[in-house]
Amino acid sequence: MPATRWKEPANDLLLSVASLWEIAIKVSLGKLTLPSDYGSFLAAQLAENDIALLGIGLAHTSLVVTLPFHHRDPFDRLLIAQAIAEQVPIVSQDKAFDAYPVNLIG
Repeated sequence: MPATRWKEPANDLLLSVASLWEIAIKVSLGKLTLPSDYGSFLAAQLAENDIALLGIGLAHTSLVVTLPFHHRDPFDRLLIAQAIAEQVPIVSQDKAFDAYPVNLIG
């Protein structure tokens, strides 16, 4: 899939709350600097890019329990579980995702 195809208007864009959590951790540790404060920046980006948040539910965490440990990162494992449970593609450059039954865009 071409890199820009996921941006097409017909596609709904979702961002996992797990990703927001990981960004918040990196900002608080000084590993990531945003152009403005965390809340304002992320709220503006979500609105500007028409991105909906994907919450973390029992179906997602239940699936994490069953995933093989091809990937050890807990955030990435949750993203994989969400992609499987919701039957949506996931955008990543992480080659470890290839070991899971997900539609990987990257």
